[in-house]
Amino acid sequence: MKDYIVLAFKNLRRRKLRSWLTIIGILIGISSVVVLMVMGDSLQKAVISQFDVSSTELLTVRAKGLTGGGLSGAGVIKPLTKEDVEAIERLGSVEKAFARNVEQVKIEYKDEVNFGYAISIPEKDRELVYKIIGAEADMGHLLKEGESGRVFLGHNYYDKIFKNEIRPGKKIIIQGKKFEVVGIMKKKGSFLFDNAVAMGDKDLKELMGYGDEVDIIGVKVKDKDLVNKAKEEIEKLMRKRRDVKKGEEDFEVETPQAILKKVNSILGGIKAFLIIIASISIVIGAIGIINTMTTSVLERTKEIGTMKAVGARNSDIFKIFLFESGFLTGVLAINKFIGITAKPSINLFLVLFLVVESFIIGSAAGIVPALNAANQNPVEALRK
Repeated sequence: MKDYIVLAFKNLRRRKLRSWLTIIGILIGISSVVVLMVMGDSLQKAVISQFDVSSTELLTVRAKGLTGGGLSGAGVIKPLTKEDVEAIERLGSVEKAFARNVEQVKIEYKDEVNFGYAISIPEKDRELVYKIIGAEADMGHLLKEGESGRVFLGHNYYDKIFKNEIRPGKKIIIQGKKFEVVGIMKKKGSFLFDNAVAMGDKDLKELMGYGDEVDIIGVKVKDKDLVNKAKEEIEKLMRKRRDVKKGEEDFEVETPQAILKKVNSILGGIKAFLIIIASISIVIGAIGIINTMTTSVLERTKEIGTMKAVGARNSDIFKIFLFESGFLTGVLAINKFIGITAKPSINLFLVLFLVVESFIIGSAAGIVPALNAANQNPVEALRK
């Protein structure tokens, strides 16, 4: 086996230009696989981060239907109301229910103008709400109970939108009204939270005039074992309140796990599509290997004849050419060292898997040329 490996390497070194051109083509194909797989994983992580909720006992209730734009639950034809919040909170399995409204607003600071989302913070039990949604202050503090005319901002307003200019104590204008910034929220990696302007429910209601309408109802269940029971109770209650039959609901009650399951299902399809696209590169690389190895067999007919004349068996010739085709694709380690795939998101298992996979593909592509070489007649080969 050692001799086969040594001979395979020597034969590749003798044909440096052709070998390296083949390797470059394969390298591009394997790199495409790595990049697309990493893109799929990164996309999945990025999307999942948008649903970051620190509590597994949190349910969300939203109205369904045609929206007027914006986030889910906003601008629907038949919105939820504050009375729905109060009714849900009276259920035995529910610890706390709170209303959340999301409104698109115009935000001004000095000469800069930005359009973003303002989210409401309930007037009471604010600390519980912050714990549920995982909000923490990076600078200053979050809104305290009883504070009005003040806001705290998502982290992107500090380090991206207003370029480190905005800080606690500064004043910003929202929809033409001045508000004091009391704090900057820690970065969460969520589009909604990192780009949000959070203010008291009363302030946002006065600013936007949505009255008793509610976009989202957050529900904290008393115990995580009661999540399914609470979900059923809320659905039963809301069907009665909204006068709809089972199966015809114009609302939805979801858990974080259910939301993520839907997202993962969609992303799984996207990742599968990316892998199919990447596989085309592998097929093209395999065709290149077949072409290179077939040419190599034709050029080395006399060499094959000589080896057979001195006792080489068909299996020996076959193994030498098979190893050559395998080594042509075992180049992912080179790609790792030159930094193309040296990303934190690529794990060692993925790299090792692709190295082994590339060797197997190369070997499989070289089977036919290797068989042709092994079946050469030594007498006829020496005549050529």
